[in-house]
Amino acid sequence: MTATLNVTELDTLIVEPSAMQARIIAQACTDLGLPAPRHASSTAEAIDTMLAQRPDLVISALYLPDGSGTELVRQMRAHPLLEAVAFILVSSETNPQALDPVRQSGICGIVPKPFSNAQLGRALDNTLDLLSAEALGGTDTPLEDLKVLVVDDSPNARRFIRRVLGNLGVEHFIEAGDGAEAMAIINDVMVDLVVTDYNMPEMDGRELVEHIRRQSWQRAVPILMVTSESDAGRLAAVQDAGVSGICDKPFEPATVRSLLARMLGAG
Repeated sequence: MTATLNVTELDTLIVEPSAMQARIIAQACTDLGLPAPRHASSTAEAIDTMLAQRPDLVISALYLPDGSGTELVRQMRAHPLLEAVAFILVSSETNPQALDPVRQSGICGIVPKPFSNAQLGRALDNTLDLLSAEALGGTDTPLEDLKVLVVDDSPNARRFIRRVLGNLGVEHFIEAGDGAEAMAIINDVMVDLVVTDYNMPEMDGRELVEHIRRQSWQRAVPILMVTSESDAGRLAAVQDAGVSGICDKPFEPATVRSLLARMLGAG
């Protein structure tokens, strides 16, 4: 399964209230090879523009005159015509509490403001990875035969993970909204891979990893943690608990590909 897109094919919508900032982003897009992007200055205008002509990618500011980039991507994920549109946030915001909701929405990257073309280019590479389908070859087990348990309290995050893994060739998914629900599934259903968030209600990712490694009959199952958690002590505790790999949220599909190749025995 291979369906590769090129950056020159991306129809892009910039959502930015500042005309000057919109020009800067548009020029960077042009420098990186994208066709001339369209522009909207508010959440309402962006939704109307997308419904008139669905883009491949939205590049949005966080703070908009009638809402926020977080609210914009939530509206997109809730709309059947827009839920699969890729999203990149461009913002000078550094507060984790302000950024975490958008991280949970299944996005391709957060680019600082001001940014370099290299930083935007990396987020565009992630976008192309998301929009392209390239099966992961060389593993001991065909990915279409894998049964993957996706654990996250955000439905949008679960959808994003399924999409990335589906592009690699995974076809069978089971979902859980927290560690306690996942633990019940693990006790009854054989799975080949667990992909879990860290911060969840009821039972968090560390507790889930500890349960699997110490009490489950599937204690050898590979576990990939995808998380926005940045506390080094907490992440060290997860590694000590026996997680097989950790990647950031929003994560890079290429990182997931390499982690899966290592965990599943690709040559």
